[in-house]
This record gives sequence, structure tokens and C-alpha cells, in this order.
Amino acid sequence: MKYYIIAGEASGDLHGSNLIKALKKEDTSAEIRCWGGDLMQQAGGELAKHYKDMAFMGFLEVLMNIPTIFKNISYCKKDIQDFNPDVVIFIDFSGFNLRIAKWAKQNGFKTNYYISPQIWASREGRISKIKRDIDNMYVILPFEKDFYEKKHGYPVQFVGHPLIDAIENTPLQDNETFRKENDLEPVKPIIALLPGSRKQEVQKMLEIMLSVKKDFPDYQFVIAGAPSLPDEFYAPFLKGDKVEYVSNKTYTLLKHSHAALVTSGTATLETALFEVPQVVCYKGNWISYQIAKRIITLDYISLVNLIMKREVVKELIQNDLTTANLKNELSKIAEGSERKRMLSDYVLLKEKLGGKGASQMAARLIVKNV
Repeated sequence: MKYYIIAGEASGDLHGSNLIKALKKEDTSAEIRCWGGDLMQQAGGELAKHYKDMAFMGFLEVLMNIPTIFKNISYCKKDIQDFNPDVVIFIDFSGFNLRIAKWAKQNGFKTNYYISPQIWASREGRISKIKRDIDNMYVILPFEKDFYEKKHGYPVQFVGHPLIDAIENTPLQDNETFRKENDLEPVKPIIALLPGSRKQEVQKMLEIMLSVKKDFPDYQFVIAGAPSLPDEFYAPFLKGDKVEYVSNKTYTLLKHSHAALVTSGTATLETALFEVPQVVCYKGNWISYQIAKRIITLDYISLVNLIMKREVVKELIQNDLTTANLKNELSKIAEGSERKRMLSDYVLLKEKLGGKGASQMAARLIVKNV
């Protein structure tokens, strides 16, 4: 069969690539066209557009890029029509995907959603669009099944979290090789800095993350470079005090890290699955933050805390993200009882997420339901 998959950011590209591999096992003659990134292309998808051309962050940036967004929507509709797939598969990226889903459903295409829009976090009213436009929904967080079925009477399938597969399927260098190849000190414990994947976000986060480096001389700070950003973008942050940088090796970096400072998002869950104690950081554009604060209904911003329904990792948000607070929280997880408590909670987190095989289960259901 023919499959058209739409993902709009780095995490969607990762999960989309594993879904493509799984679809090709379930349907050996599968033809797949996609919006995504390098990973989806390498997995065998024919790339219609790269997510780098669509990654607009925050309300202001979206407003400034409305003409581009509408051009992308028009192109996507025409491309789907030309490809004429048996099913259109949406991965997260709700602002764009729900618009396309409405059109696709109206034009007789089968619509499947893998990795739900986070309507449990904000704008819950979008459930009416999902009920109207999505034939099958596959969710990856345990609380989403109750949210859809018990609260809204919309049946969904919980397939487990694909990060478990992604981590297991990624080849990782051993500690000695990794440190040697990246000019890292051979013994000094690593504090990983995961500042996000978009330029605005990375610039803002790295400035504050690096402000505590002088207070931790016994550790080496290593920046995880995002695949969506060129090496030269990080150059200004590597001047002065010795700060290291690795490009597109986040999983290997986490594997060998002692602690981490992480911008909110999927990375908080990835860090937990690698059993690395972390402090979650977020500081957005003031206007965007004020708008978000009024429409987001959650008690937490990190997936770790949302899944556990309590504070497992410390979240420093907006005005709370200061050098003094960051120093204090990083000190707590570098050594001592807080570190042990967090590692213990990570074990419970893994149990809640279910086992491996999310991508394969989703692929099996997609093929079956077409």
C-alpha cells in the first residue's frame, strides 16, 4: 500500500523513521512519501519536505511566518492528491496536521494519527476535530487512553512509548571511544547540556545553562548539538571557558553523562530513560509565555512529571530559571539523596511506559485498519 506520513520536528523525524522501518516489515511492498527529516529519508521514505523548513517556535514566530505556513499547507494538499495514498499518517505537529487532516478526510483519504496532539495540555476543544477527522488514533502516553476514552468517549489504542525502541535501536559508542573521538577529558564526569533544537531556544537556554559552569569545576560541560543546526551556530558558546560540544550524538552523550540540564520537551523523557538525573529548564519569549500560561492547563511541563503525576524532576520555568536556582538544583542531583531518589523514580517511570515494540504495534494496527 501507499503511505503518506507528516512529521514536523526532530522528535517526529525520529519516531517517523522507526515507524517507516516497522511499516516496511508489515508491508514489504510499502511505498512511503513523507514530510520529516534525514532519519525518515534514511529509513526509506521519499522526502517531500524537510522539517527544517517548518520549525517555527512560539506564537510570535508563527505569526511572522504565516505566508510560508499557508504555502506549505497548499503544497501538502496537492502532494497528497498527486501521491494518492491508501492512508495519511500524522505524527504530533498538531497545528499543521489537524488542518491537513480535515482536508484529507473531506477528500476521502483514510486518516491515522500516531503520537497524539497534546490536547490534554491545552485547547482541549480540539477533540471535536479529532473525532471528526481522524479514523484511528495511536497514543504513546499511558494517561492519554483514559483522557480520550473515559473523558471524551473516543476509542484509541495505547501502543507504548517509541522512545524505548529508539534508544534500544541506536548504536552507542563505549565511554572510552566516545570521549577520545570528541576530545573529552578521559575521567571527569560529564554534565550534558540539552538546550533544544531551534535557534531562538538554544541561544536563550545555553546562556543560562553555561552560567553555572564556573561553580562545578570537577565536571566537564558538554553541549548536545541538534541535527537541525549547523556546527558553526554553536561556535560562540565554545569560546572562553572550556566547553565541549558533540554533534548529533545526544544518546551516546546521555549514556555516559552524570547529570543533565535539559530544555523541556521529549528530551526530558529521553534523559530519564538513560537514567541521568536532570534539571528541566524553560524560558520563552515573554509574550509567548504569557499567552501559553493562559491556555496550558497542566501542573508540569516535563513528560517525566506528567507521566508520574508528581514532581520527579525539578522544573525551572521562566523567572525561576536563574543562575542561583540552577546552581542549587544541579548541586542536589550531582551527589546525595536527591540523586538517589530521582534514579529510583526513573525505574517506576519505565514500568508505567510499558515495554518495547511501540513502533511495530502502531505499524501493525495501521496496516490492519486501512
